[in-house]
Amino acid sequence: MLRTLCQAGGAVFKNSQRTVPRLWPTPVQQRWASRLPMNTVVLFVPQQEAWVVQRMGRFHRILEPGLNFLIPILDQVRYVQSLKEIVIDIPEQSAVSQDNVTLQIDGVLYLRILDPFKASYGVEDPEYAVTQLAQTTMRSELGKLTLDKVFRERESLNSNMVHSINQASDDWGIRCLRYEIKDIQVPPRVKDSMQMQVEAERKKRATVLESEGTREADINIAEGRKQAQILASEGQKAEQINKAAGEAQAVLAKAEAKSKAIRLLSDALAEQNGNAAASLSVAEQYVSAFSNLAKESNTVLLPSNTGDVSGMVTQAMTIYSRLAKPRPRLESMKTDEPIEEPPVQPTSAQ
Repeated sequence: MLRTLCQAGGAVFKNSQRTVPRLWPTPVQQRWASRLPMNTVVLFVPQQEAWVVQRMGRFHRILEPGLNFLIPILDQVRYVQSLKEIVIDIPEQSAVSQDNVTLQIDGVLYLRILDPFKASYGVEDPEYAVTQLAQTTMRSELGKLTLDKVFRERESLNSNMVHSINQASDDWGIRCLRYEIKDIQVPPRVKDSMQMQVEAERKKRATVLESEGTREADINIAEGRKQAQILASEGQKAEQINKAAGEAQAVLAKAEAKSKAIRLLSDALAEQNGNAAASLSVAEQYVSAFSNLAKESNTVLLPSNTGDVSGMVTQAMTIYSRLAKPRPRLESMKTDEPIEEPPVQPTSAQ
């Protein structure tokens, strides 16, 4: 009796397996679930898979990986969900950017099932639903950006896609991990204009760099001239300082030499027969001075007794002797009579 019941139950289960449509029957959708296993009372669930069991048409429980027992006829494995990370190719689609440029874009979606119950009973075809959601979300996000921002802000675009998909897929027990844009194609005319824009930008940068180089060169030349003038002025300053120092030293040397000569002359005059030597020296200078008359100018002033050399020497020695005497007091200086000098008569040199 029990054997007959089991055989009858097995036949009914086989017929029900043939008549009940499977979830995601297409080959692409087979990665979402393995072939529905038969109820053999003792079942071994693979790792990273969740088997949804129905009892008499209602949800009963989810089988964990490992050894599990089911009641024949009453229990049935209705859905098999893979808990691994799933990769879905998003087909190429057209979208219009904010500046009315039509783009052809495709991508890759990475997701994982977090709740097998919601993935089984929350949506009929999870893969198709997620694919359509990704396409519509992509069109919506591209409509918010201009063409230039689409290429510059791919990372933000991918993050916005993930956030939008997760908001809608929470009720399906699916979590979108990341979305990556594979390729973005623009119309040929837009591509040519973008290429021209890039070339113009490069030419602009080259012109700016060239002008900056010219400016730097002019600045360097001006700085060089400035430094040269500064160095030249410093050289002239140093030259003038050295020249002044040399002249000062020369004046000091002349003064020292003159003081030494005067000191020697005074010593010589103090010796015996010094006055005679001084008279001889004055006479020689007098004769030498008359020899140079009328050489530099044709008008000179001469004394009346020009030929009296001895008188001139005597007068010069008298002046020297007066200067050599000690200076009297201020009162005696006031009473002294002035010394009469011989009159001087102008004479024209022939």
